[in-house]
Amino acid sequence: MTVHHVLFGTYTKKTSKGVYEAAFDSESGQLSDLKLVYEATNPTYLALSKNNKAYIVDKRGEMGGVATADNSVRPMQEIGANMSEGSTPAYIGVDEERQLVFAGYYHRGTVESYKIQADGSLELKDTFQNEGSGPRPEQASSHIHFANLTPDKRLVAVDLGTDEVITFDLTDDGQMTEVARFETITGFGPRHIRFSKDGEYAYLLGELSSLLSVLKYNEEDGSFEHLMTASTIPSDWDEHNGTAAIRVSADGRFIYTSNRGHDSISVFRVSNMGAEIELIQTISVEGSFPRDMTFDPEEKFLVVPNQETDNVTVFSRDAEEGELELVQKDFALPEGVRVLFEN
Repeated sequence: MTVHHVLFGTYTKKTSKGVYEAAFDSESGQLSDLKLVYEATNPTYLALSKNNKAYIVDKRGEMGGVATADNSVRPMQEIGANMSEGSTPAYIGVDEERQLVFAGYYHRGTVESYKIQADGSLELKDTFQNEGSGPRPEQASSHIHFANLTPDKRLVAVDLGTDEVITFDLTDDGQMTEVARFETITGFGPRHIRFSKDGEYAYLLGELSSLLSVLKYNEEDGSFEHLMTASTIPSDWDEHNGTAAIRVSADGRFIYTSNRGHDSISVFRVSNMGAEIELIQTISVEGSFPRDMTFDPEEKFLVVPNQETDNVTVFSRDAEEGELELVQKDFALPEGVRVLFEN
């Protein structure tokens, strides 16, 4: 039996106290032994570096930002915190090669880049402010929901509020220069983006539209071109739904998206070298409001926290067919959002 350890980021609006850790049995797919490992306010997202530093969303009074903690000790020990007045980030990305960290601020409409210091702490290097709005009530202003690397080491930011995907060139010191801007259909509400194995295609998930789009990525200039779009929910679903996370299997053959409202995971088969997608399964998460989700290191399982029902669901994954099968649904976790397997 191989036991992995999993970190969970949460909201702390009810009973949660911060970041939790659980043990994961890679043979059975069972979670066990939940422990609080870092106290924080609404640490809804976190990322790990290869040096085992955790970069954690945190809210401290009227300040929001990124806390840095040492993940090699329990409880985690804080190393530093980069806080500024206003809301917290929605996403954190790590660039190991250039030793940078990126934070996408949903309510501020900004992307921040930081340089990782020798002790793992962060120094702010650049801030990009987007402007604009969209047609839906949720799109009154810019809402950056994702900021991370493209396969060719540019930075890509996804703006739910303005229906845009923005590409930047990056210096080794974290300076951002905009090089391209892609506009979705209005009201798409893009949230997260992932790339095909060869980097030629991108898969853009629309939170407000419950749509998944395939885009062609042009490494020459960082631009995107729309190829096709598919729905993540059944055509007869007329209640609220908001998509959240997107995961692409390592072999590039399958894509998984989470639906909050429909409360399901949608599975897509990828074909035509990455250019086409087809919905092949929609399966209940046995809970409510799944946000993030992730594979175990061997990609035999998919782990899905459900924020509103305080449970985590585990599915086994058929590597050949891509489909999911329920393994566990009653593992208790308060207000779960982010899930991340440790190094």
